[in-house]
Amino acid sequence: MSETAKSNRFEASWESLEGYTCPDWFRDAKFGIWSHWGPQSVPMYGDWYARHMYIQGHPQYLYHVRHYGHPSKFGYKDICALWKAEAFDPKGLMALYKKAGARYFVGQAMHHDHFFNFPSKLNRFNSVEVGPKKDICGLWKAAAYAQGLPFGLTEHLGATFSWWSANKSSDTFGPYAGVPYDGNDPEYRDFYLDNYEHVSGDRTKTHARPWYTSNRKFHDYWLSVMKELIDLYQPELLYSDGALPFGERNAANPGAAEFANGLEAVAHLYNASIEKHGKNRAVYNQKDPRPEIYRVGILDIEKSQLPGINPEPWQTDTCIGNWFYDVRQAFKKPGHIIEMLIDIVAKNGCMLLNILQRPDGSIDDETVWILDELAAWFSICGEAIHGTRPWRQFGEGDSRVALEGFKEEKVTWNGSDVRFTRKGKTLYAFLMEPSENRIAVLKSLTESEKVASVRLLGAGDCPFSQAYGVLTVKLPTELPTAYINCLAIKMG
Repeated sequence: MSETAKSNRFEASWESLEGYTCPDWFRDAKFGIWSHWGPQSVPMYGDWYARHMYIQGHPQYLYHVRHYGHPSKFGYKDICALWKAEAFDPKGLMALYKKAGARYFVGQAMHHDHFFNFPSKLNRFNSVEVGPKKDICGLWKAAAYAQGLPFGLTEHLGATFSWWSANKSSDTFGPYAGVPYDGNDPEYRDFYLDNYEHVSGDRTKTHARPWYTSNRKFHDYWLSVMKELIDLYQPELLYSDGALPFGERNAANPGAAEFANGLEAVAHLYNASIEKHGKNRAVYNQKDPRPEIYRVGILDIEKSQLPGINPEPWQTDTCIGNWFYDVRQAFKKPGHIIEMLIDIVAKNGCMLLNILQRPDGSIDDETVWILDELAAWFSICGEAIHGTRPWRQFGEGDSRVALEGFKEEKVTWNGSDVRFTRKGKTLYAFLMEPSENRIAVLKSLTESEKVASVRLLGAGDCPFSQAYGVLTVKLPTELPTAYINCLAIKMG
């Protein structure tokens, strides 16, 4: 390592890590695809299956009992053994993802279920020793690099200790009342964890709180796993499903010692990148909106976004359906995905979109269709997304996305709604809903901002006029895409 690289190393402290700056690759990428995939895909019955199968009365418990048997006899360890990933084709999928507009790829290292998708020396329940007998993370990384895509990983381990305690319970009524679930089996103590302190007396409770445990032994285990993961893969992105471990969201003192393990993991991520590249190319994502917390990396917002332009890049993580494959769940339509992406990018954000895989690793026909539709749209409008920066305002018009958590309803746009991005001297204007008379009117330019030309992406030059800053553009009758169209406005 050069002396310059050594001097750029980070310490595991707020003071050092607040000097972090986002690398250009992330600022430019704008759109990434995520594989939120693991043994919980096996039942094809949705997210949090590994927890809910141990909560009597929950739909996933009922499905499990009636499909596999009672969790005292057939538990989550047995679901893991069923996961084979026999049709997993990372090279073929990655080619589809890049064609569909992705400029980074992120795989899941582990979910809250404590099953690792890599050959861990710290946990025998991993995808090389159990189930697929494949290094899922390694295969994803090789495929991403073959396509020239930065590679990231997500970790959901921080919440595992409390979340995973449901396996210690038993039914409160019925033929198995009082019979311990298999999480109590001492043979699998290492997998199911010694988390009896978090078992809730309310067996109908479906969410684990507190999200992060105060168990210091588990904190140290988490840190060891993060270092193992970083050393194995040197990811360009690491995402934590929650705030920076392990401080409480309402911690009065953001410098408290409880954050020490999280700070050390982030510093290790960045320093590994510096050792590899001579400078830091890594991004750390976490979900605490307090600026004094997310200044060590990049803010991530799950299934929602920000109301306006953020001075620093940020990310929305979302999915086409449920987080794991779910036969009951409808998928988002391509137009909905595109409008979300545009609104996010206009506000200096990136979208990380989970593409659902079946347990064998394949994607279904509807998912292929979604990717093909995205690919067609990006072939026309991609220049207004990739490599752009926000303009001085994110848009014009009255319509707004809903900012309620986990609410992603499609917006009813109208002819006045526009979203902006920019690149050099070109201002891009996405027409969220073209007017019936095919006239676009943009009101946000000033009198001093003179337009040299206007081009409709995918169609060519358009007639325009400008008066007192207001730009009026005549669009062709037939538009190049059935989804949102975009004007490239060259400034004089």
